[in-house]
Amino acid sequence: MNHPRLRGRATLRHLAASALALTVVATLPLIQSTTAAAAPLPGLAPATVSYGLPLSRTVKGQFLSYNDFHGAIDPPGGSGAAVNGVPAGGVEYLATWLKKLRAEAAADGRKTMTVGAGDLVGGTPLVSAAFHDEPTIELMNEVGLQVTSVGNHEFDEGVSELLRLQRGGCHPVDGCQDGDGFGGADFTYLAANTINKKTGLPILPPIDIRFVGGVPVGFVGLTLEGTAGIVNPAGIKNVRFADEVETANKWGNLLKLFGVKAQVLLVHEGGQQNPPAGTTAGVSDCVNFNGALVPIVAGLNPEFSLVVSGHTHKFYSCTLPNRAGTSVVTSAGSNGQLITDIDYTLDRRTGRFAEVTAHNVVVENGVSDGHGGWLKDAKGVFLKNPDTVDPAAKKVADKYRTAVAPIANRVVGSITGDIVRTAGPAGESPLGDVIADGQLAYTKNQGAQLALMNPGGIRADFDAEAISGGEQIGQVTYGEAFTVQPFNNLVVTQTLTGAQLKNILEQQFVGFGGQTTQKILQVSKGLTYTWSASAAPGSKVQDLKLDGVAIDPAATYRVTSNDFLANGGDGFTNFSAGTDRTTAPGFDIDALVAYLGAGAPVAPGPVDRITTVS
Repeated sequence: MNHPRLRGRATLRHLAASALALTVVATLPLIQSTTAAAAPLPGLAPATVSYGLPLSRTVKGQFLSYNDFHGAIDPPGGSGAAVNGVPAGGVEYLATWLKKLRAEAAADGRKTMTVGAGDLVGGTPLVSAAFHDEPTIELMNEVGLQVTSVGNHEFDEGVSELLRLQRGGCHPVDGCQDGDGFGGADFTYLAANTINKKTGLPILPPIDIRFVGGVPVGFVGLTLEGTAGIVNPAGIKNVRFADEVETANKWGNLLKLFGVKAQVLLVHEGGQQNPPAGTTAGVSDCVNFNGALVPIVAGLNPEFSLVVSGHTHKFYSCTLPNRAGTSVVTSAGSNGQLITDIDYTLDRRTGRFAEVTAHNVVVENGVSDGHGGWLKDAKGVFLKNPDTVDPAAKKVADKYRTAVAPIANRVVGSITGDIVRTAGPAGESPLGDVIADGQLAYTKNQGAQLALMNPGGIRADFDAEAISGGEQIGQVTYGEAFTVQPFNNLVVTQTLTGAQLKNILEQQFVGFGGQTTQKILQVSKGLTYTWSASAAPGSKVQDLKLDGVAIDPAATYRVTSNDFLANGGDGFTNFSAGTDRTTAPGFDIDALVAYLGAGAPVAPGPVDRITTVS
């Protein structure tokens, strides 16, 4: 259990700083963001920038950072178990590596701060999600996280739940399920661009200031401006998400006004490397880097010498141009499998960064075979190294593993083989087919004729040979099913005309109905269509049929989806045209579980419902 009195003192310090900031910030000019296209940029590995300041009278420090942890308390399995061939992850190993890197920094005379870039929670495995992600928050306290930005997944259960995770208190519906209370986060969530519509102020502190050898270092924390389009609208109706560059520079100007000239941006937005075909990018490389983060960095004030990023689940360590200089830009992949080790020096005279260098460290959890490889068991699973387990983190994790085991290990059905979420050329996946079919079957009694599923809600594959709770090969446990569909969305059915259904499918493509990214919905059996890559937005969907009969624009159809889509998530605002909405009992995971256990083992979907032409 956390200690509210100590946490309360830290909270008061941050709130006091924020209150002072808010009295001034309204007078600061906004810096207009750039909309230039993000061209691929070269980089260094590891990223190093020297700002040409004298190294005399300097103080040394270290940042350790990670992002997109997503409640990955247990080491990832299957194809995600290794990073570039090295088995990695698991919170008790993350804790060990953080302590190791801190000890090395201390030996070099560096003070360490541990920071994050959002999505610590949300889309989490059952061991965390069953307790509304309190286990993850408790474990982030245990491993020593100090400050992080919010990410889009911090809003999965709405603003009120995020505030509870920060401040503590039992869940309003389920209470304190572990029996020892919940004190909230000892670390500080920053949410500079998440603005309360009524007050016009951030819902959480926008900035934090820490001192290193007497020199102040300022942090600004942001989520991506597009958060509203990728979380359930029901939980964020009272907030808006402001422009990243304008917000960062506004608060950066305030920090500078207060004399804080060494600034770090924690931002839940990112990019990716693009290595040549047949090659693999290193964890600290920056090969042909591009993405949404590039124009954000390009618009930043030069005081932001370091940008810790996330969201894309990619690893990189780059140097990118800002408005008048260069920033080191990092990301540690996802699931606690990497830590970014950032060494820096501060100039005492100017208060600015004199040098910043960064590289990613793999959170190894395996047993070396002595020949450059890693030992595996008879089923091909990497062996875990008990000598690199942190006992304190394991104790916390085991408390929740034990509590959730009876639920997680219950066998709910079986599959004939692996069922993957990898999409084919038309955007359809075998697992997408299965989930859509399950939702259709679950809502037949509500008149459902077809079902649609967002691909981003499918978070893992089904591995027929995975054994998570002593089950037989091919059997699926509730915990494995929950890992595939972890969001606890409601399952709703509503009436749409054929024309409205077509508009929803047209909204899969950029340029129609305000859509900014292509997202191919997964469809249930019986619904078929072809889409044309070259056709104009609004005219891409062709030959739309249900059970072989052309969809009648004037007829009505009962369509099932999760409430994330039904509420307009992922930019599918055309779902709002539906009428006569009904809600099935339970959640989307219940639909999947019912389908897996309905009879014969479930086979991978046929991937023959959507076709594409040039």
